[in-house]
Amino acid sequence: MRRPVTLITGANGEIGHGLIEHFSRVADVSVVALDLKPLDEGLQGKVAATVVGDILEVDLLQRLVSEYELRAIYHLAALLSTRAEYSPDTAHRVNVEGTLNLLKLAHEQAVWHGRPVLFMFPSSIAVYGLPDLETKAACARVREVDHNFPTTMYGCNKLYCEQLGRYYAQYYRQLSAEPRTSGVDFRALRFPGLISATTMPTGGTSDFAPEMIHAAAAGRPYACFVGEHARLPFMAMPDAIRALTQLAAAPVSRLRQRIYNIGAFSLSAGEIRRRVLAAFPGAEITFQPDRARAAIVDSWPADVDDTAARQDWGWKPEYDADRAFGEYLVPTISRYYAGQA
Repeated sequence: MRRPVTLITGANGEIGHGLIEHFSRVADVSVVALDLKPLDEGLQGKVAATVVGDILEVDLLQRLVSEYELRAIYHLAALLSTRAEYSPDTAHRVNVEGTLNLLKLAHEQAVWHGRPVLFMFPSSIAVYGLPDLETKAACARVREVDHNFPTTMYGCNKLYCEQLGRYYAQYYRQLSAEPRTSGVDFRALRFPGLISATTMPTGGTSDFAPEMIHAAAAGRPYACFVGEHARLPFMAMPDAIRALTQLAAAPVSRLRQRIYNIGAFSLSAGEIRRRVLAAFPGAEITFQPDRARAAIVDSWPADVDDTAARQDWGWKPEYDADRAFGEYLVPTISRYYAGQA
């Protein structure tokens, strides 16, 4: 008999680490971690199994389901925004074809064991594309249906995958002669810039915030690749994990949509610098904007409207900017570099 499990792809990333820690404290959830490289040693004892491989390898996925029964999929594996711009063809294969492979797998599993497979998908504010800074300033908080004109391959991939998920949940096999079953319970969160105190930034375009903090704590100078007035919404990683698991647990009857904005706090690069300098007075932080990367940040909203998430499933962040920096980021990152010394 196959063992029921929750599959986490991209398990070695920032969100993957947080989810594994979360599920290790949940008695009835067994996790299979899938990543291109072996799972970090400190987490290997907290999962049922680790699989090293690529979500583009269909044979690997089929071998996986020959051993395990997938009840839920947290699909985190992706080529992030900055890296995707250097290799858009590869980004499309990983971000779109990989997601399609997993959606098909979820549907097959649902048909096999007779119950919907939960499919949790982390999307991004990269799906938005505001045409200029004047529009960005005028749109204080952007709704899910506004300005869906991404300017990056990563944003295009995420927006398309949201629609693929909606299709698989509501319309897949709609012309089939057999009765159609809604086998995929697809739910997506459009995350703001995520800041983790326990993992290193991994190449996202919003990573100037965590990069600034890590550099200051390590005593390294940092030249920020956006201007000091560049503003984005951000979220501390514990809130991101809580949002994913909270949406996953919400009764489907309460969900009026499949894709939700979530927010926590909005800061400019200059405001982040001032907070970092308050914590690390000797830090050397300058602004040397990279034209292309700064333009991408300028096309993303300064904040998001997460009214639907608050109304439908009770979303409310626990970390505002003061608590995120004062209780989570600065103390945790400081302890890490003190230990390195």
